[in-house]
Amino acid sequence: MSTDDLPLASSGGCGDGCACGADGGLSDEEYLECGLDPALAQLLADAGLDPVEVEDIANVAIQEDLDHGVDVTTVATIPEDAVATADFVAREAGVVAGLRVAEAVVSVVCEDEFEVERHVEDGDRVEAGQKLLSVTTRTRDLLTAERSALNLLCRLSGIATATRAWADALDGTKARVRDTRKTTPGLRSLEKFAVRCGGGVNHRMSLSDAALVKDNHVVAAGGVAQAFKAVRETFPDVPIEVEVDTLHQLREVVDAGADLILLDNFTPGECEEAVALVHGRAALEASGRLTLDNARVYADTGVDYLAVGALTHSSPILDIGLDLREAE
Repeated sequence: MSTDDLPLASSGGCGDGCACGADGGLSDEEYLECGLDPALAQLLADAGLDPVEVEDIANVAIQEDLDHGVDVTTVATIPEDAVATADFVAREAGVVAGLRVAEAVVSVVCEDEFEVERHVEDGDRVEAGQKLLSVTTRTRDLLTAERSALNLLCRLSGIATATRAWADALDGTKARVRDTRKTTPGLRSLEKFAVRCGGGVNHRMSLSDAALVKDNHVVAAGGVAQAFKAVRETFPDVPIEVEVDTLHQLREVVDAGADLILLDNFTPGECEEAVALVHGRAALEASGRLTLDNARVYADTGVDYLAVGALTHSSPILDIGLDLREAE
């Protein structure tokens, strides 16, 4: 059955109650073209996702699968008026992320109303065999949406599951696991959302919302302190993180006023020295050499973050399937 927070709505655009641009709902102009159910759009926005972007990703995924044609197998084998229920089911234990994204994929395919029953929420730990989401609508639409919805749901849940393993390893320390910009082109916002679902925190979303002075910037600017000062003078209000390779560079950037420093390929012993040297004057992020096996050792040095690009570039999917059954 449908849930109270996501009432049934016909596809094909926003109705009178659409949250896009309405008082108390999504007021930003970027949401004015929303075609998703307004309650679903609001849930996506509440999770920190842009409903329009999610709808665009869903459309791209479906169009890639259809390639301007139709689902020939489904059209040939399923009566047009057949209705069924599809259960999204975890095939293995993990942390789920992207359920509302999967709903968005179904939404862009469905020609009729569809009913949703939510069994878990994004960020929940699930066990093998557990139902995550049930959708009732035309059978043809369910089967056409199946692979695109699962591709995104499995990918995001895999990232959330991997992130949770790191977060669990750091439990009891002040350190937090943090992602990078090593994301799949076009899916950055979704993949970083999955990191949040797994208990991690996000690094910058783009090149424009924060600065990260790396080794090539240092070479071009003539030194690490010079590079930091150049960014601070040009963009005084932008957060700046500086990557350092040595304790000597660390001293330079701390004295220059950096408030976030990335310790590149430091050993745990060197991280301890860095923490002592900085003595709270800047936040410290360890990067490189990090594995789940040594995560706790690095966290115990007193650093604030562990930067793990593998969260988004190397996490295996979480195996989730779709099981069809007769609609009740």
